[in-house]
Amino acid sequence: MRRGVGRWATAAVAALLAASVVTGCGGGDEPTREVAVELPSEAPVEAPADDPADLPSDEPPAEAAMGARPSPSASRTAKPTTGRAGAPRPTVKPLTETKAPPAPKPPVTGCKPSYKGTAATRGQVKQALTDAAAKTYWPVSAPDIKVPLNLVKATAWQESGWQSNIYACDSGVGLMQVQPPTAKFVNDRFEKSYELDAYRDNAVLGANYLAWLTKKIGDSHFGSDYRLDTSLCTSELTSCLLNAVIAAYNVGPGKVAPDCEPGKSPPCGPPPPLRIPNDTYVYNVRALMTECVCLEY
Repeated sequence: MRRGVGRWATAAVAALLAASVVTGCGGGDEPTREVAVELPSEAPVEAPADDPADLPSDEPPAEAAMGARPSPSASRTAKPTTGRAGAPRPTVKPLTETKAPPAPKPPVTGCKPSYKGTAATRGQVKQALTDAAAKTYWPVSAPDIKVPLNLVKATAWQESGWQSNIYACDSGVGLMQVQPPTAKFVNDRFEKSYELDAYRDNAVLGANYLAWLTKKIGDSHFGSDYRLDTSLCTSELTSCLLNAVIAAYNVGPGKVAPDCEPGKSPPCGPPPPLRIPNDTYVYNVRALMTECVCLEY
């Protein structure tokens, strides 16, 4: 998530079992944050008046070096599958989600992440991510929004390699590498009190932010079509909501799906087109959604 999240990128699709890269997620126009790790083997947001009840229903340590970029070869071999296009559609409907997390912290180079406490087992992590994906985060205005389990698992692997007790230098925490301002934003928006340091809550914070991005970008650029189906994606990264949500988790919705042209404020008519400034990150997560070793856990 951006604002407050670190990412893991695969060194190559063929090497998914061996390496991961942590990068950042957030809500502003800061550069993508990255943390390479080798594995061994926010202000309150008021709910719209018409849907006030939108509240959610109820491994081994690694030596890390900061700042390495994901491998271009991995990103290019993991292109989204070609299928039925879900082209972005402008909408003139009033925006209901007009606030977003603050800008993420910039990358921190030459810094290794730290570890605190005891890491959750892979079995515990798997259950936490499964439970987080099963929640309904928009029960009133958009109950059909579902965050796919393979997306949650892949994002957590990209972000942290499923290490629940990792703390990045940019303040990203845990499985989903959520930064404190993003956690505050999600908790305020959905009137919750999830804790960053608790791995189950961390999984929910990340999945909840993915759901919020789905609602925001789905409303502003896809005519309130909230499907995160891979079949809607073509080789054009801006063709589907799934790619936009993945990109925004990394660099923030402001860099992917801006509400207005620069210098203007909502309401401002049809939004500018989608843009994907972090294609490598998107390709990596898309590849992990089908080929990650974590899917077998």
